[in-house]
Amino acid sequence: MKILIQLFICLLTSIIVNAQIKAVTANGDEVVLYKDGTWKYVDGVTKIGKIIDTNQTAFFKNPDATFRVKSSKVENIGIYLNPKKWSFKKGESSDAFEFEFTLKDKDAFGMIISERIELPIENLKAVAFENAQSAAPDINIVKEEYRIVNDTKIFFMQMNGTVQGVKFTYLGYYYSSPKGTIQLLTYTSQNLLTEYKMEMESLLNGIVVSN
Repeated sequence: MKILIQLFICLLTSIIVNAQIKAVTANGDEVVLYKDGTWKYVDGVTKIGKIIDTNQTAFFKNPDATFRVKSSKVENIGIYLNPKKWSFKKGESSDAFEFEFTLKDKDAFGMIISERIELPIENLKAVAFENAQSAAPDINIVKEEYRIVNDTKIFFMQMNGTVQGVKFTYLGYYYSSPKGTIQLLTYTSQNLLTEYKMEMESLLNGIVVSN
């Protein structure tokens, strides 16, 4: 599955890098994003976006998720994981991701992409989709909703697409505040999603935002 990992990294790590320049919202509005975290519509007109539902289920970290991986870029974010099931390693200075994760002896993976800039969720979602579409023309959003995860409102999105013949799916949590922006992403091939979905969501639900 090394090829799959490389495809995902090439696809997903471009999301935030390009987000600091230009983006198109889900409604087709063009926006300019600045490195200081500010943004504006190109035509100066603010439009009302699609209403995204909030899942009424409360999500919490698994009691077995006892080890915390702490972001050094977004200081109030920690990811709790089960060290018996997930391994992790810190990215190099040249990597766009801060940490990457592997479900031990399995073919499910994850990563944290973090930036100190604050980015409106609607624009973060739009940039994620546009960049994914450039690598996988058939990319589609399977599900999107807000979730209350460990008492924090977080945006969830599931996307499916094909890159170089590999059909993949990824589940992601997106969160932004004045302290910075986090994308916590998990992914696997589509045929393995049913097998690994529970463990992938367990990793996602380990995100904790401290006051």
